[in-house]
Amino acid sequence: MDSQRPPPPSRGGNNTIRAAIMAAVMVVLVGYLFVWIMNPTNLYYQVWLVKLRAKTTSTYFGVTQGANYLVFTLPILLIAVLSCLYLHLGNKSRDSHIYGKNKGNNRLAIWRRPVIMKGLGIVSWIELAMFLMFIALLVWNFAVYLHESFAIVTPEFAARMGEKVWEGKLDMAALRLGLLGNIALTFLFFPVTRGSSVLPLFGLTSEASVKYHIWLGHIVMSIFTAHGLCYIIYWAVTNDLSEMLKWQKIGVSNLSGELSLLAGLILWITTFPRIRRRMFEVFFYTHHLYILFLFFFVLHVGISYCSIMLPGFFLFIIDRYLRFLQSRRHVRLLSTRVLPCEAVELNFSKIKSLAYTPTSIMFINIPSISRLQWHPFTITSSCNLESDKISVLIKREGSWSTKLYEMLSSPSSIDRLDVSVEGPYGPPSTHFLRHDLLVMISGGSGITPFISIIRDLIHTSETLKLKTPEILLIASFKHSDDLTMLDLILPITGAPSEFTTLKLQIEAYVTREKQHTSNDKKSIRTTWFKPNPSDAPIAPILGQNNWLWLGIIIASSFITYLIFIGILTRYYIYPIGHNTGMIFSDSSRSVLHVLFLLAAIIVVATSAFLWNKRENAGEGNQIQHMEGATPQASPNSWFYNAERELESLPQQSLFQSVNVHYGERPDLKRILFERKEASVGALVCGPKKMRHEVAKTCSSGLAANLHFESISFSW
Repeated sequence: MDSQRPPPPSRGGNNTIRAAIMAAVMVVLVGYLFVWIMNPTNLYYQVWLVKLRAKTTSTYFGVTQGANYLVFTLPILLIAVLSCLYLHLGNKSRDSHIYGKNKGNNRLAIWRRPVIMKGLGIVSWIELAMFLMFIALLVWNFAVYLHESFAIVTPEFAARMGEKVWEGKLDMAALRLGLLGNIALTFLFFPVTRGSSVLPLFGLTSEASVKYHIWLGHIVMSIFTAHGLCYIIYWAVTNDLSEMLKWQKIGVSNLSGELSLLAGLILWITTFPRIRRRMFEVFFYTHHLYILFLFFFVLHVGISYCSIMLPGFFLFIIDRYLRFLQSRRHVRLLSTRVLPCEAVELNFSKIKSLAYTPTSIMFINIPSISRLQWHPFTITSSCNLESDKISVLIKREGSWSTKLYEMLSSPSSIDRLDVSVEGPYGPPSTHFLRHDLLVMISGGSGITPFISIIRDLIHTSETLKLKTPEILLIASFKHSDDLTMLDLILPITGAPSEFTTLKLQIEAYVTREKQHTSNDKKSIRTTWFKPNPSDAPIAPILGQNNWLWLGIIIASSFITYLIFIGILTRYYIYPIGHNTGMIFSDSSRSVLHVLFLLAAIIVVATSAFLWNKRENAGEGNQIQHMEGATPQASPNSWFYNAERELESLPQQSLFQSVNVHYGERPDLKRILFERKEASVGALVCGPKKMRHEVAKTCSSGLAANLHFESISFSW
């Protein structure tokens, strides 16, 4: 019987519940966005907000904070918790990611087509539309703010304030710019929350959403810089520069705002591409100034107003702390494969319940190189083909990867290496089976995400006996040595004995050599390590593999925080003002709120982490006992040993599907336009020029069967 592509497993009850959850999420989200639209209007501030504060004022949350929690904080946290439940129900089927979606209607496909925008890079029409709508929201808010505030600044008003009309308007404009920057700041941390439940709800991943964080970061700092400059100019022309040094006990603190802006400016300067690429370590370390930026920002505006921006930051801190807990323990590094092209594959042990999708990434830290630096690498393994292993490929490029390569390739190689990881992180599903053909286009080490896809499709085709798309891999390399990266398409262990149904064709291009010039004595060297007993297999984080636990942590930590601050306000802050007549400093109150927020997250997240760690301990111990003797053999490279008889049937089958072209580059436009299959998925990972060429070809409208997807990790 021929392999067939069956329908996804039926989960009618789950689908109904998920549809209801998605409907509830959309209702809450639309209401939340509507508040932002109405936010600058007098109707909101003078009518709705007044009534809401009258009903939410209490001795537990004060006059303004309860209303802000209700309007701005709770809706987003509710969406995050509902998203956890939605994703948990979607994870009921372990193989759900291999089932393709329907091809969908053509109208939606058009909106997904790529467009190249200067300053934004490659974006879909949907992304461009959302970006323009966000800019429209900012313009709307600023325009209404200015219209409402400028109406107040009359000649009579200016005379009472002892200033000119234009000076009064400059003061108002500076204030409104600060309020405008807060809108962008509200959304700044959502894209970089790696274990977010909100992003996958909308089909996004943190690594693919980093560009949104970059856009928002530039917008935030541009507006806040203009906000600060306007106030400096205003104080200068009104001969009141002493305002810059004021730290008011109640209300806005000017000095803390300036310190926040200074930290933000230093951080911002290092994010521009020329500095970030040439001095990555400077960018990496200065980016931690976000802690000072946010801390002084809270002191600048007060905790009550910060409740508006709290949800994104709150979810980010939970995710960051869970990642911190995961990274405290060293993991079991089983082996490495050192390639002649100055690349190394690291193979780790993992527990079998850890599931991830192709194109996932993992952050790695090696204390012997740097205790502080974490670097993201694409996972090359498949959790279906290799249930107890997980692998990444690292190409020698920067100083960190150079030190790692020299350490592992030296003749006196080490027998163990301390490694910590965060992740893996990836899309909840990939749906590659929806296409008839996958054209994977890579440049250099950009082949790594495609290795994971091919391995997953090998499992789907050869083990599950399901129909898979044909695969055409177009791999461009600079030198012949780089061809050995194709050896990693097959894992060290776990590959099927032969390929019978998977249709794979590899066209490899060596652009800087006219013929094979590598030394035949070079070969892939595999080193097997001796992990310490304390090294643990990589276990699921409380997120993608434990969405329910993440939802419990989000809800429980926020409730704990509310209890903490309710007690603080009712029994400490309120009596000071009510019984003694003294004024409790806003800065002190903000610091206490921040401390209680962190305490609530630490208590709840640590408890959940330790509980799950205990649950996974049994499987981890079992894996350690099952790991047998260290293999002594190392698979040969079929590029450097092509003249020898290949004993491995999978390697022989793979070798026969490879054509190598020397001294030329692939004609991507011709290759893509020649494909006549009904649905062609065009996946590209490589240099910017290559990604733009493929995107331009797919968006030309000359081939409706091309569906573009860029896989870029060059942040």
